[in-house]
Amino acid sequence: MCHILTGDIGGTKTLLRITAENGASVPLFQKSYPSVKYGNLAEILEEFLHEARVTDISAACLALPGPVSGRRVKLTNLPWEVDADKIALQFGIGRISLMNDFEAVGFGIGTLSATDLLTIQPGESRTKGVRMVAGAGTGLGVTWLTWQDDGYAVHASEGGHMDFAPADDMQYELLRYLQKRYSHVSYERIVSGPGLIAIFDFLRDKGHAIPSSRLLAAMRDGDPAEAISHFCRQIDEPVARMTMNLFMQIYGAFVGNLALALMPRGGIYIAGGIVAKNIQTMQQGTFMHGFRNKGRYTELLGTFPVHVVKNTQVGLQGAGLAAFRLIP
Repeated sequence: MCHILTGDIGGTKTLLRITAENGASVPLFQKSYPSVKYGNLAEILEEFLHEARVTDISAACLALPGPVSGRRVKLTNLPWEVDADKIALQFGIGRISLMNDFEAVGFGIGTLSATDLLTIQPGESRTKGVRMVAGAGTGLGVTWLTWQDDGYAVHASEGGHMDFAPADDMQYELLRYLQKRYSHVSYERIVSGPGLIAIFDFLRDKGHAIPSSRLLAAMRDGDPAEAISHFCRQIDEPVARMTMNLFMQIYGAFVGNLALALMPRGGIYIAGGIVAKNIQTMQQGTFMHGFRNKGRYTELLGTFPVHVVKNTQVGLQGAGLAAFRLIP
């Protein structure tokens, strides 16, 4: 039996899946790997395929965080470069394609069920309208979909690297703080896992809040971004709450800017691991306040449907859909 290989490669983790070529959607084997513990993607693939005991791969699609240039991708948040032809030759893969990680999420949106989504603004949905997807994780991804002929076409982008535009005095102070750390302050420097830590550093260093020893210990001993969100959700630590509120406000403003540019009457989908783990915080209104706070266009922003994607494997599902299309 021939198999399909799909992968969602991120700065934090790499998720790989094997399915049957006959179109069955149930994974035959799936595993997650910590990306930073490997020198390159080939090392992970070799380990994965050995564990899966699979050699006959007819098609593969790998979703990666970075712009695709021909058959190669230089990853944004990892010191890797992936060459599709080298991967195909090394592992005997019949057909292989590479795509931007959020392009894969765009493909995956069409595979979601109602239970995979949480609607935080119903809006006025329009059939065949433009769809827009944004999501924060290790980085900040953006894609959009337009209706063409009999289905949606997905458009890759690097929209997360647009210049950060502060909206109030606190955000101006944050920008000045980060300009001393980075040569260019994009939205991704703030709306991402590393960005969450940067906001925390800013609030602490500028004296806006004093973290507890418990929070500092949790950040030191584990994932700092996860510790901040946990202390906001479960313990209501003031500096963690302030960090998440500022994060959500800027995140919402960023998505609102994209909505003004793209007019997504078909819906806005907020994906990524940070939101999936902090849905309650999303529902408290700070995100939507930032989203709608567009002066004369506040009312317009209220007409777009906004959904939170709860399914954290939407990118892998999208890559799977693209892989099946490679089969002649």
